[in-house]
Amino acid sequence: MRKWVRAALLGALGAAELLVSAAVHLGYAFYVFGTAVAADVAASLVKGLMAASGGGGVAKDVAVGSEDEAAAVLDGAVPPIVLVHGIFGFGKGRLGGLSYFAGAEEKDDRVLVPDLGSLTSVHDRARELFYYLKGGRVDYGEAHSAACGHARFGRTYERGHYPLWDEHHPAHFVGHSAGAQVIRLLQQMLHDGEFAGHATTSERWVLSVTSLSGALNGSTRAYIDGVRPEDGRSLRPVCLLQVCRVGSVLYHWLDLPWLKRYYDFGFDHFGMSRRLVGIRGLADVLIAGTRGPFATGDWILPDLTIQGAARINARLRTFPGTFYFSYATRRTARTWRGTTVPSGLLRIHPLLFLRALQMCRWRYPAGAPPPYEGYRDEDWEDNDGALNTFSMTHPRVPDEHPSVPVEDDGRPLRPGIWYYRIVEADHMAFVINRRRGGVQFDLVYDSIFRNCRRLCLPDRPAPPPTLPDQS
Repeated sequence: MRKWVRAALLGALGAAELLVSAAVHLGYAFYVFGTAVAADVAASLVKGLMAASGGGGVAKDVAVGSEDEAAAVLDGAVPPIVLVHGIFGFGKGRLGGLSYFAGAEEKDDRVLVPDLGSLTSVHDRARELFYYLKGGRVDYGEAHSAACGHARFGRTYERGHYPLWDEHHPAHFVGHSAGAQVIRLLQQMLHDGEFAGHATTSERWVLSVTSLSGALNGSTRAYIDGVRPEDGRSLRPVCLLQVCRVGSVLYHWLDLPWLKRYYDFGFDHFGMSRRLVGIRGLADVLIAGTRGPFATGDWILPDLTIQGAARINARLRTFPGTFYFSYATRRTARTWRGTTVPSGLLRIHPLLFLRALQMCRWRYPAGAPPPYEGYRDEDWEDNDGALNTFSMTHPRVPDEHPSVPVEDDGRPLRPGIWYYRIVEADHMAFVINRRRGGVQFDLVYDSIFRNCRRLCLPDRPAPPPTLPDQS
């Protein structure tokens, strides 16, 4: 009887936690969406009023620059800085005038903010990023597309946003959250020459990589949200990620052009539109699970597990001609009893507080094989509410890459080494809401942009890539 009561209590607590988590996440999503709509409506009203009054000017703070004008600035004389968003993120042109990076792109006149799939896999996003910059029709790769059950080709960029991009005209890349892994995989693909029709690509097209709260080694939150730790891929029947799965599938199935122009999860190449598959196709995706990204595992969450990160990292290298920087965030602290807890209720985003607490206490299931040799639960306790601080400093899993903790920005920098700094902030401090980030927001982005701009284009030899540190 006692076991039944205990099971019932645990079930009730689990259901309550899921309801609260789903309500908080959906509420925040609608808040961001509503804020963007309100800003667009306000801007349209201002324009309409000025036009009615006969004014020929444009309201202050209303963006007027076109992509052609922006591209003209990127003449290759100064390497551009490419800001790559994370999961559920968006680039320039989505959500109206809202900036994922909270306006940080305005700190430099040579910045690009690509719009990539917000829930697509690291592989698919890396392919999209290449063609966004270079131009042409997105090619996800013949073998990958066949294995994952989606179309080989995606959208076409008639003109790349940085068509000059090559070894002599490289770029700086800054990735937030999952965006950091997208950049690393893109650089490896450039080194391996994986883009058809571009025979001369190399890792030297990337001058620097900056990871901001980057998912370099995965996250235990993926398991808390619903991925089974036993395989790092399948989902529990009832979990927050199931809500995400159903919502994103219905979003793409409805295929409302005006809505998708505003925000897009990025699954068009899976062909889930109602115009293509009808009701039966929707049932195949949602109920039978026989098609779509969630059937094949070709979406972002499996890549954010520790196993998924280890699988990706197994082929990625730290290259000797590239500068690497990492800003790892932490919003937890140790108590006098040695336990890890969130460091202040008011300093953690409401979206993240519950997960920060859960990540402090989460333990890998005893019956499941560890995700890598030497795994310890205590290494993964510190977190920022979305990612573990241990995961964000530098690539560690399955092999350790060369790294140096940085306390002083004045020390000389060398390529081929991950310079990392731990910042006391949560995962949302440097995106969406600049006011919430406060002074620290500007300090971090000023440091990132300063690092990029003080790096000249060196004489970059082409030795073998730096292997993970075996010492």
